[in-house]
Amino acid sequence: MRDTGEIRGILFDKDGTLIDFNQTWFGIITALAHQASGGDESAARTLIGQGGYDWSQQKFVGGSVVAAGTIEDLVDLWHPALDGSERAARIAAYDAVAVREGSRRAVGIGPLQQTLTALGERGLLLGIATNDSVAGARATAEALGVSAHFASIIGYDCVARPKPWPDQLALFAARTGLPASAIAMVGDNSHDLDMAHAAGAGLAIGVLSGNSSRAELAGLADIIVDSIADLPALLAGR
Repeated sequence: MRDTGEIRGILFDKDGTLIDFNQTWFGIITALAHQASGGDESAARTLIGQGGYDWSQQKFVGGSVVAAGTIEDLVDLWHPALDGSERAARIAAYDAVAVREGSRRAVGIGPLQQTLTALGERGLLLGIATNDSVAGARATAEALGVSAHFASIIGYDCVARPKPWPDQLALFAARTGLPASAIAMVGDNSHDLDMAHAAGAGLAIGVLSGNSSRAELAGLADIIVDSIADLPALLAGR
């Protein structure tokens, strides 16, 4: 296992890492799909499947548009003919639904508050980097009562290029004054770990609480844990 001794900051993915992805996002995507289909149940079900929901397993597939992409990616998937102001308006409308429904439906993973408190007490600077909007991430953190734990919350709309590009981790490093090598990136999808490597993060930590299997994360993660609840013990000797 790689040395955790130089880690001074932790950047978390949100969905599947801090919150239960399927419990939270199935309702959001269902609401958006019904809006997109004009209330046609069959068409909405098809759109949900296109977004990456496996109806037989009742979960979103890791790496799918919903699991790994942004609202912009979802709009481009469902409404490929839109461009310019119409596309921008649809993105804004979908982001608004995601902010409202995401904060209302958010379910934290494990002892979320206790885990973040324990990490903060060790002097670690914590942040969120998500392919959701920054407004959505902030609303969810506030709804769960954990926003005070984070030094910085970064959405896809805070940077020129979202995950898997390095921009979000680089922005967290700039905001906190930490070098990338002192930051651990924690996430449940390949794009989280790809960002960690692209940005030169000190550690790329995969969690099994989201949409990806151990096999899917094994080639990308320096360390794999069941959930963020394992992090205080993992980093205890830093």
